[in-house]
Amino acid sequence: MGLRDWAGRIRADRRLSAVARKAFGWRELRPGQREAMQYLLGGHDVLVVMPTGSGKSAVYQVPALLLDGPTVVVSPLIALQRDQVAGLAETGAPGAVAVNSAQQGNEASLERVRAGDAEFVFLSPEQLAKPEVIDRLRAARPSLIAIDEAHCVSAWGHDFRPDYLRLGKAIERLGHPPVAALTATAAPLVRDDIVRVLGLSEAKVVVRGFDRPNISLEVRRFAGPTSKEDKRRALVQDAAARTGLGLVYVATRRAAEEYAGALREEGRRAEAYHAGMKATERHRVHELFRDGGLDVVVATSAFGMGIDKPDVRYVLHADPPESPDSYYQEIGRAGRDGKAAEAVLFYRPEDLGVRRFFAGGRADEELLVRVATLVREHGGTVPARELRELLDIGSSRLTSVVNLLERVGAVTVTEGGDLRPLPSGPEPERAAAEAVELDDTRRRVDESRIDMMRGYAETTGCRRRTLLEYFGEPYERACGNCDTCRAAGATGTAADGREEGPAADGPFPMHAKVVHKEWGQGVVMSRDPDRVTVMFEEVGYKTLSLQAVERDGLLVLAP
Repeated sequence: MGLRDWAGRIRADRRLSAVARKAFGWRELRPGQREAMQYLLGGHDVLVVMPTGSGKSAVYQVPALLLDGPTVVVSPLIALQRDQVAGLAETGAPGAVAVNSAQQGNEASLERVRAGDAEFVFLSPEQLAKPEVIDRLRAARPSLIAIDEAHCVSAWGHDFRPDYLRLGKAIERLGHPPVAALTATAAPLVRDDIVRVLGLSEAKVVVRGFDRPNISLEVRRFAGPTSKEDKRRALVQDAAARTGLGLVYVATRRAAEEYAGALREEGRRAEAYHAGMKATERHRVHELFRDGGLDVVVATSAFGMGIDKPDVRYVLHADPPESPDSYYQEIGRAGRDGKAAEAVLFYRPEDLGVRRFFAGGRADEELLVRVATLVREHGGTVPARELRELLDIGSSRLTSVVNLLERVGAVTVTEGGDLRPLPSGPEPERAAAEAVELDDTRRRVDESRIDMMRGYAETTGCRRRTLLEYFGEPYERACGNCDTCRAAGATGTAADGREEGPAADGPFPMHAKVVHKEWGQGVVMSRDPDRVTVMFEEVGYKTLSLQAVERDGLLVLAP
């Protein structure tokens, strides 16, 4: 780097620090924030992977005030948009508006953006699928685009959302200003997919440690014929005895209602939260939680994204989530103030059967053939509304089918959300077969994540190490702040007696790209002296004995 470049970086640092201090009251920027901000100011796309509560929003908020033109923020939940707009208003930062289906005045909000009266505009990906919204935003010449919860872009991500798939097209239609893709959970394959799907050009990747050392980790295991009731009673007693604000996550809507009722009987201010509730009721619970009107929220995963309450002291799970990705994100809502917090999983091995049920189910090959055939025979643009009426299916089901056909190159989607055949695409029957195969791959990956969740719950070693190495982050010691380490009095030895220490030596170090003779390409996510865990593109996570790998030549390093 030349002298002029160094001088430019110093000037940029000073400008970033001044804006952070003046506009938001932040005395200093955290590790990773400054680096990502500099990339954006330099005109680069950037993918930011930082732990929950580490200040990812600041990555786009500060540069936004130094760039001419509004900032478009893609945010998946209306409640999250509302909180972000309110949070910016409290700081006294320039105007922020939201554009979503739950409010009136979207036209007025877009006009404020066009007139330069609003620096930030928060939208869902569904809004960016509307040509009229894109046209209004493009006329305002946005200077920055931020994609929150960017792992939703990736089919490898644990919270994949089909509407995120078309954000790459929306970015191009908006002139492709610098893009900040932000997430707390993204393993290497997910990062690659985010960059590819969004079309980020020569993206800079900023990854900071996943570890949240202030959160204590624990698993309480229940077995036997009365284990279900024993677990329920133990969790209610535990939550009722705790002080401070807490979250209890459950697998079903019914369980949310039942646990909340039981906790109210114990004298706690408890409310349920799930997707089956009316929007007004969900909003009421969200407001109570935000304003300190509750002791505990009992929720399905519907309550989560963007929850930014710093003083959550504990997160209890009545059931294991579908993956360590989800678990990490949910427990990360505790202890954002840096003070001690606890994460406890109440675990029965049988509970994983519920997750396998949700992960199951093949794509409807007959419906895929019908949609592909109708679009191909029509020859021109087919309105999505007419397809739904003809096939008598809902919009979400059609969206899932169309996304699969789009990914195998059979159809394309117009700016208005209608369908058009691709002349060079496969015949309908072949397109449907390829789409089913693609969906089967997704299902295998989901099932492998359930297996990895079982591994976390049943490990006799350091739980923090198991969780962090799932994400490909080396952790070669005992943490001393999980139940297994405390039970062993561990400071450098795992609870199972295995010596902790470097395990990266050998033919398959962490993050190495490898090829399996049957499962294809993958990335090494963690390594122990006797085994290696690989995330394969086609079958998901697999843990292999190194002895078998070396004896049978199962793995080779990718060229």
